[in-house]
Amino acid sequence: MDALTNLITAINSQVWGVPMLVLILGVGIFLTVGLKLMTILKIGTGFKLLWAGRIPEKDEDQQGEISPFNALMTSLSATVGTGNIAGVATAIFLGGPGALFWMWCTALVGMATKYSEAVCAVKYRETDENGNHVGGPMYYIKNGLSHKWAWLGTAFAIFGAIAGFGIGNTVQSNSVAAALDNSFGIPAMFSGFVMMILVALVLVGGIRRIADVAGKLVPLMAAFYVGSGLLILGIHFTDIPAAVSLIVTSAFTPVAAQGGFAGAAVWAAIRFGVARGIFSNEAGLGSAPIAHAAAQTKNPVTQGLVAMLGTFIDTLVICTITGLAIVVTGAWQSGETGAALTSNAFASTLPGVGDYLVAIALSVFAFTTILGWSFYSEKCVQFLFGTKAVIPFRVLWIIAVPIGANSSLSFIWLLADTLNAMMAIPNLIALLLLSPVVFKLTREYFAAQAERAKIK
Repeated sequence: MDALTNLITAINSQVWGVPMLVLILGVGIFLTVGLKLMTILKIGTGFKLLWAGRIPEKDEDQQGEISPFNALMTSLSATVGTGNIAGVATAIFLGGPGALFWMWCTALVGMATKYSEAVCAVKYRETDENGNHVGGPMYYIKNGLSHKWAWLGTAFAIFGAIAGFGIGNTVQSNSVAAALDNSFGIPAMFSGFVMMILVALVLVGGIRRIADVAGKLVPLMAAFYVGSGLLILGIHFTDIPAAVSLIVTSAFTPVAAQGGFAGAAVWAAIRFGVARGIFSNEAGLGSAPIAHAAAQTKNPVTQGLVAMLGTFIDTLVICTITGLAIVVTGAWQSGETGAALTSNAFASTLPGVGDYLVAIALSVFAFTTILGWSFYSEKCVQFLFGTKAVIPFRVLWIIAVPIGANSSLSFIWLLADTLNAMMAIPNLIALLLLSPVVFKLTREYFAAQAERAKIK
């Protein structure tokens, strides 16, 4: 076992090393420039489409199973999770406050990546034998590229199917069990059993049930957590300018050891800021477009504009609030890391309730991640083995929940984190090769919009 762990550790250091970070950022920058900064300039348009997409249009020609709004909520259910609470804290613990700056940079270019993923997902989606729309990297590789690239789609599906059981299931249920045990004294076995029942009840209804639950739970919990974070920032309002200055300065200069903080070089801020940013918003990993492929829309570009908001909300809103709370309270110097660091920041300002708020938020975010990733991994399995594999997959997924809640997952975390990065490789290659299609569809859409505006 030690030999296998050492092997996976060596692979992990490579796939999350400099080449991978350069590839993810490079593709994001390339797409951002190729789209002429559209993903940044059209954020308002994206929110208008998101609001309009709450209720699907009654159009017989409209394809898809879920509303554009619920497609984004399903995507966010998987991305808004432990990364927003524990991941941000870990990045700051390892890389200093400057890591938050590099998370912002990753998100800004990641919006173009997420936009392109969704455009390709809708453009090249298929209808399965049950009449449901399926898509994602494996399908836009299969339908958008030549046969010589087919193995990339298969590789993505294999990595996604296996990684989901780790990063999207057992790791999440373990986080929930640990948070509830530490804050409320609830035994892990009980938490695991309850989560298993709740997940089973949702999964029985497939994507429509998952999307319906996500469409209600994600906005509610995001508002709850953001509201709590804004309250802390409001109390420390006068400290925010100094905190922002520290974050920007630390992004380009080493941070000396102080308090319980061990100190960090600039490279650590870049490395952990980018890596944890990607871990949180998943831009480039290829997971989110699997959900967006099921959206009820006739135009790939409109869903892309909605999809890019996932990265904006996840990192530039939720992660920023977590990071600023950690910095303004001074908790980043406490020596704590992970969720404990975020709890420390909230509890120091809201004594008696702050740590409970973090525990509740972490639990709900992690639970919705289990739901979102169940759909991602299910579609990967379906791509590999057909619709007959869906029911057996769901049974295995449900069984894995209590196992994760009651297990030590250091190896599972390592393996899943490694496979998560390996999912990105075929996806990023496909996005580069399909970028001319994305650029063309985008130009045509906005040209048509401009023409309609002239007529009016």
